[in-house]
Amino acid sequence: MTEIQYHLSAFDGPLDLLLHLISKNKVNIYDIPVAEILEQYDAALANMEIRDLDLESEFVAMSAQLLYIKSKMLLPRHEENEEEDDPRATLVQMLLEYQKFKEVSGLLSTKYEVGRDIFVKEPECITPDKSYRFSHNKTDLSDAIVKMLDRADHALPPPVSNFTGIVGREIYSVSAKVAFILKRILNAGKVGFKSLFTKVKTRSEVVATFLAVLELCKSGKIKIGEENDPEISLTEEE
Repeated sequence: MTEIQYHLSAFDGPLDLLLHLISKNKVNIYDIPVAEILEQYDAALANMEIRDLDLESEFVAMSAQLLYIKSKMLLPRHEENEEEDDPRATLVQMLLEYQKFKEVSGLLSTKYEVGRDIFVKEPECITPDKSYRFSHNKTDLSDAIVKMLDRADHALPPPVSNFTGIVGREIYSVSAKVAFILKRILNAGKVGFKSLFTKVKTRSEVVATFLAVLELCKSGKIKIGEENDPEISLTEEE
């Protein structure tokens, strides 16, 4: 059986009433004027009609705790005990924790109001039917297999254009590049080194051109000079 809970006006318990009084008087929760709050607390408690004895005992216990804190604060402090703990510290901690739970409760209540009108369809357990429901005679199946094999026998290979760009490379010979360089030097007399690579398209052609230059230098057919030139130039060996 669900236990009946009683709510006194807008207060769900003694901590709720204390938070209300602190907010109403606009005081710092860390510096509660206990005497003033106790007076207002007892006045509010006297006007309440409490039918639940357990709940009434909680309010009375809080009143007694406030009275105890008030009496401790009235006692003089000794100089050697200046660092004595504030008698309100435990109450402040209780109020802070209750305030935190109250804020979370309000947030959850808002979520509940949003979701209470949303109805979600429960998942259904579906077992897939993997059986083949069509019926065929032997002749139909035999004809289908013959047609499939016939199409496979007469299928044309894919055109060569389908493989263009997938695999392939151009081969550049060093000897061809040697002839190319000598021809350019013979026609122009002097050729810039960088100009040999202006129309080069691939890495293999770059390597072949560079090796051709080295081969010509090694054999003494060309010489490399850089006097008064912005770049290295190649000339025919005299």
